[in-house]
Amino acid sequence: MFDIKIFENLTLEEKYQSMLSALRGLVDNSDSQTAKLANSSALINALVGRLNWCGFYLDNKKELELGPFQGMPACTKIPYDKGVCGKCYSTKETIRVDDVNAFPGHIACDAASNSELVIPIIVGEKCVGLLDMDSAELSRFTQLEEKYLKEAVKLIEKYVF
Repeated sequence: MFDIKIFENLTLEEKYQSMLSALRGLVDNSDSQTAKLANSSALINALVGRLNWCGFYLDNKKELELGPFQGMPACTKIPYDKGVCGKCYSTKETIRVDDVNAFPGHIACDAASNSELVIPIIVGEKCVGLLDMDSAELSRFTQLEEKYLKEAVKLIEKYVF
């Protein structure tokens, strides 16, 4: 049983450090990639907060395909060169967008989204997927969150792929 209350009285940095410990336990405790990614998106969504979407897009050798997520229904396929996710995939670089409406070619899966953070999942030299987070708030994502979410993706790279 998971109890989110254990994170209530922690500082933001302590909460994110604890998130990494909890994530390590979740992704090292199953043989199922789907279960690992589903639990990862649930944990990140719960602890980062103020998100309207949190999940994964995975490379299916033709395009990015929707993986486990939390939030409203989303685009099921994204071309490698389209939107924030496509740019993240093609450049293999984290992209933090303060206002998605100002991002050329942004793909609006959820009309409520105003800011986005996308982190590539790299195995070897290949981008195998992305962690994608959206918020209804403008400029929602901070450098501190980006730092810890990149660490979360490193755990996912190690234990899931």
